[in-house]
Amino acid sequence: VLLLVGAKVGRSASTEGAYRQMGVFTEVLSHIKSDYVEEPDLKNVTLGALNGLLESIDPFASYLNAEQYQLYRKHKDEYKAEAGLVLSKRFGYVGVVGTLPGSSAAKAGLTTGDLIESIKGIATRDMPLAYAELLLRGQPGSTVEISILRMRDPEPQKMTLTRAVIPDPPVTARMLPDQVGYVRPETLVPGKSAEVAAAVRELERQGAKGLVLDLRQCAVGTPEEGIALANLFLDKGLVTYLEGQKIPRQDFLADSAKIVTRLPLVVTTNRGTADGAEIAATALLENKRADVVGERTSGPSA
Repeated sequence: VLLLVGAKVGRSASTEGAYRQMGVFTEVLSHIKSDYVEEPDLKNVTLGALNGLLESIDPFASYLNAEQYQLYRKHKDEYKAEAGLVLSKRFGYVGVVGTLPGSSAAKAGLTTGDLIESIKGIATRDMPLAYAELLLRGQPGSTVEISILRMRDPEPQKMTLTRAVIPDPPVTARMLPDQVGYVRPETLVPGKSAEVAAAVRELERQGAKGLVLDLRQCAVGTPEEGIALANLFLDKGLVTYLEGQKIPRQDFLADSAKIVTRLPLVVTTNRGTADGAEIAATALLENKRADVVGERTSGPSA
């Protein structure tokens, strides 16, 4: 009955504007309240609907109720230590995009695709992402218990993570066989593109004839640093652009003065490649500056 009602209202709403789609929600909510076998908790129903709405358009978006928002504002700058997890929403749960190198999450073997079933005994189903991140943060040396769901193991696995202030790992670089230079930035926080530039110049000095830029599991960073990274290898072309409903399009073009090498380039990616690393990989691919190999990346820049 609910599906039939939704289909009927949806057909009418589609011809009368986007906001008429709210009629579908109101109609279904009415039937849940009057026809469901038990009296539903409408607060939880509405919260689940809001989180589902946000997850369907952006896996990194969050809706906080009043209590959660007050806690978030109170503690967001107070807790400096973390477990080292990069998160997004998946199937209604909090999912792991990647881990910070050297963190307790990385040492525990958590990886891209794992689902967090609970944090501190609180189920993450329909939990706002910002609230999950708040629960995982705390004082240095303190611990947090989580349970993990994995495709290969249907039974939840409990583990305890130790929070710490995690130092940012340096860019690594070395020469591979056949004079191929290898460069790996594990994050793209501000300043990392300058480290990559220095590493590339040193590899060229050593005689590199080609480069591999390894962006696997590079999930932490900023869009600006991703743009700067791409520009190290591009002397012209569109890197990316910014545009919104009320924001006119702003193009970010490569600056020929910032290129550091024209050596042949291969970029490697996987499901843990996110944020600025995605921007860099996409720009290098679309400008035909590099071959990109590996897995599909994490987010909307894929």
